[in-house]
Amino acid sequence: MRNVAATLFVILTIFKIRAAKCFVSTVLCSRMPGLTQTQRQICTESSDAVVSLASGQWLGASECQKQFQGHRWNCSHVWNNDMFGQIVVIGSKEAAYTYAITSAGAVYTITAACAKGNITTCGCDMKQKSFSSSESENWKWGGCSVDIGYGMRFAKKFLDAREIENDNRSLMNMHNNRVGRKLVKVLLRTECKCHGVSGSCAMKTCWKSLPPFHAIGNAMMKKYRKAKLVHGINLRNNQAQLVLKRKGNKLLHKNGKDLSESQLPKRTELVYLESSPNYCERNISIGVLGTIDRNCNRTSSSMDHCDLLCCGRGYNTHQIERTWQCNCKFKWCCTVTCDVCSERKEEYTCK
Repeated sequence: MRNVAATLFVILTIFKIRAAKCFVSTVLCSRMPGLTQTQRQICTESSDAVVSLASGQWLGASECQKQFQGHRWNCSHVWNNDMFGQIVVIGSKEAAYTYAITSAGAVYTITAACAKGNITTCGCDMKQKSFSSSESENWKWGGCSVDIGYGMRFAKKFLDAREIENDNRSLMNMHNNRVGRKLVKVLLRTECKCHGVSGSCAMKTCWKSLPPFHAIGNAMMKKYRKAKLVHGINLRNNQAQLVLKRKGNKLLHKNGKDLSESQLPKRTELVYLESSPNYCERNISIGVLGTIDRNCNRTSSSMDHCDLLCCGRGYNTHQIERTWQCNCKFKWCCTVTCDVCSERKEEYTCK
């Protein structure tokens, strides 16, 4: 009888824990702004994974701002309102980059959380251990390889669920989401640990690990610079394609120009629908803050040079004086004496 009572107590406790977790998940997901109905359902079912995905959004935002620091568009207005809504209004190159880096960030943080045991439905990639090296090689798969497959599947299911309009912009976003997911997989690293007498490395155990996220951001910037403008999209075989027409055996662009097969966007390339707006002037309706009052560099040879960043409007010069305690010394007993150091420098802001 005692065993039955104990069993019933354990079952009841588990039921209460699950019910409490379900309640917390429902409350958490109901308060997240910008979610579609499908996303809220996914969130309720897998709240721990969605929390990791949300941190990936912020990781993507941070990397975006680092990569575009000093550019006229510096990614500063992105994700200000809610992290799951539409990121950039205009379907520009910058929108292509932000959707791709968001998707990459989601895959990255979900995959990392799986490896750490922070998500109940995933862990290490056990499939990797089933692959073995040939007998002639002195290494084998082991350790905890990251489960990139789970991260990619969950990110796809959740992020693509917000693209409910099924128009060109939605298809553009889904294409660039996929580019971001695939890039994380391509950049996975193989790490190894040596085994053997006196560090002889007679045998190595190897596993797959995530790269530093800035490496993904750098690789994405290369794709950004080569992004392709498309005037209409379909997703045949999950590949974005230009709207084309045929004349004989020639492929023509919508405007009638000849187009070779090599000019079609590939599945690994970013695509966008509209040319970038003028980022010089403020236009909040499309998320453009302009460059007025932005700090610029008068001696730089990059995009943050005052002539470029200020769009030819000129710049203001400010004399800044900074003071701080320096050359501090400890005197017995028991005081600390410091000098006061100062520096004077010039800062420049766009007119």
